[in-house]
Amino acid sequence: MKLEKILDKLGSIEKNSFIKIIDNIISKKPSSIKEIEKILSSTDKGLKSVDNQNISNIFSLTSEDFLNQIRCEFQEVTSQLDILIDIIIRDGNCIMRQDWFSRLYESEIKNLKIRIKELNNELENEKSELGEERKRDYRIYRSCLSTAYNNDALNNREAKITSDELSIILTLAKELQLSQEEVKLINYSILPIKKVDIHDVINSLKNIGVIFYSKKDNTIYVADEMVRILRKLRQKDVADKFYRRTLKSLKEPILNQIAKKHNIDRKLDYSVKIEEIINSGISFKSLLTTDIYKEGSTLTDKKKHLNELCESSLNINNLKGSTLEEKISSLVEYFENVEKDEKVGISIDGFDKMLTELNTSLPALNKLLKNKFELQDEFVMKADFLLDYNIKPRDILDLIVKTDLSNFIKDNGIKQRGDDIANIMEHYKDAENLYLENYANVAYRDLNLLKENGIAIKESELGLKFEELTKVIFSNLGFNVDEKSKQKLNTNKDMIDILLNLGNNEVIIVECKTSKEKGYNKFSTVSRQLKSYQKLALHNDLRIIKILLIAPEFSDDFVTDCEMDTEMNLSLITASTLLKIVDVFKTSKYQVFPHVLFRDIIINEERILKALNK
Repeated sequence: MKLEKILDKLGSIEKNSFIKIIDNIISKKPSSIKEIEKILSSTDKGLKSVDNQNISNIFSLTSEDFLNQIRCEFQEVTSQLDILIDIIIRDGNCIMRQDWFSRLYESEIKNLKIRIKELNNELENEKSELGEERKRDYRIYRSCLSTAYNNDALNNREAKITSDELSIILTLAKELQLSQEEVKLINYSILPIKKVDIHDVINSLKNIGVIFYSKKDNTIYVADEMVRILRKLRQKDVADKFYRRTLKSLKEPILNQIAKKHNIDRKLDYSVKIEEIINSGISFKSLLTTDIYKEGSTLTDKKKHLNELCESSLNINNLKGSTLEEKISSLVEYFENVEKDEKVGISIDGFDKMLTELNTSLPALNKLLKNKFELQDEFVMKADFLLDYNIKPRDILDLIVKTDLSNFIKDNGIKQRGDDIANIMEHYKDAENLYLENYANVAYRDLNLLKENGIAIKESELGLKFEELTKVIFSNLGFNVDEKSKQKLNTNKDMIDILLNLGNNEVIIVECKTSKEKGYNKFSTVSRQLKSYQKLALHNDLRIIKILLIAPEFSDDFVTDCEMDTEMNLSLITASTLLKIVDVFKTSKYQVFPHVLFRDIIINEERILKALNK
């Protein structure tokens, strides 16, 4: 869930710790201070009085500073912060009720102790599958850590690891190519590990700003933006779902090669082996730098292999960069952009339909999703629910084994030639709803964004498409979009876009305007046009309740000119506002949108949304 959306859900007390931390960062004059001061200039009461959208923008500007502040918390190596962060950055753990988080924490401690015991046995067993070279690496790291931790006790001081010692230990782990999980297992074989009270755990995470906690519903929230920062802290280059997508594109001998190097059982089932590799904490970049190639591969071979992997298996063409490192960084950046992107790839309705039909064809999928994403709810196959966890259609399809995917395609009449996942996504695209979700992009005539979102349309068709979509929106708001009466009124000279018939000879006239330019600024032209429509309606004995003008946005001059006009009862609505209104209207108590709410010169989005939510 995005930070702004979480902040909207919480009260001021629940946001207080986070706000204090950001305020403290701002007081130290970070490099982005000028941009921050521009945002804060609209208020003289500081960060607390800034709206949630701008708090989110300020957090984005201070994210590196925030990361450095959290990094300092790792100086206290007995804090269990690594364990806790590894839980909250997993896909699906961004929203958790307290009891569920407590269960995950207990399970993590229990599993950690079991795996530490297994590792110690492997090190002592001469016949273990763990290679001598890897045993040597583990022993070197463990001996150095033990010395760093216990040397204080020898001098009658409290046992701890200083920041200087920690920096050396981290460098050693990197040079020995130890995964995060390997480091964690060895660390806690030396450092004391005990279960902490869950309330203390929540408070400690809340006080350093990485989680929000709502006492009202006993729920922990971790913002998507925060997860990306914490992932960087734990040196996880990509989300688990993208790691899984990449591993699934590898052949089993390569997976066995990776498993052997990192002490993972090669006899495990293919899909289980993939999950073990993900959970082992092996760096994604390290995996693509060395682990997936045959022994003796040249640099040219590696680059060729990586290109083939991206193009044929991941459908990512033209990977940027000339060196291997640049290509890997380009792939990581690609996955980061996909994760940040709010686009779903298909419409929300299409997503819901896909989930319904998946549930019918593959009834075990609900349980698989619950387990893979550690979700608490019993039934999780709902589009809105999954999107709050940033789980998209492609992420779900990646979990399904090929045979089940093929059967689903046959059961639902989906195209069978070509890539299975691409065919499923295309089948559930749902063009009308996809257009509605891109309503603002149509208004702005943004062909590039529309193309990226899977919409192919000619520029000459955008004006008409915007009008058609606006009709659909007003129909969804319960209005009678009266085409017959409009046709009777229209002349060759005056052509009303949309006529809403309220009954009793009362109407609302709607005019639709698209524009590439920022800030619609053609009041004199549009006012003459609207006054002609007004005369036309009055001449036919119709009472005009309101004239509405829909555009991507309006300049300050346009709004001022509109305010000065005394001849028309005109209100201005941006496309994005109208889309939010219809979205909230769906869950409101109203059957027909109360048009009396259209009373401002420029429609106040916040006021209308509050009225609909009452």
